[in-house]
Amino acid sequence: METKIFELEKKYWQGMENHEYETVKSLTHFPCIIAGKNGVHSVDEANFKKMFESGDGDKIKVLGFSDVNSQNLTEDNAVTAYVIELEDTRQKKSMKCACTSTWVKENDQWVCVLHTEAELSA
Repeated sequence: METKIFELEKKYWQGMENHEYETVKSLTHFPCIIAGKNGVHSVDEANFKKMFESGDGDKIKVLGFSDVNSQNLTEDNAVTAYVIELEDTRQKKSMKCACTSTWVKENDQWVCVLHTEAELSA
């Protein structure tokens, strides 16, 4: 099961990289909680779509994942943590972030309820 959760996480990032809103939306629980350099936010679907369409997602390229650690807590709850390397395609700059996500199973489908990102020091 841990592999399945991380495969969903990669699908989510692929949706972000390809700017595919429907893919990302289908993998997200609303409201979702997002924590990162801009603070902690509970985001409903309408605001999530605004954030997505603002263009921030269309400037990233996923370069790779490392240090993956996933764990099922119950049949319907799982967590995953990993390091992702991203390239900002506009600025031609790469960065690494430590990420965590919490996934729950709703109506037989896994969705992300919490995602955190912390940019790692160079």
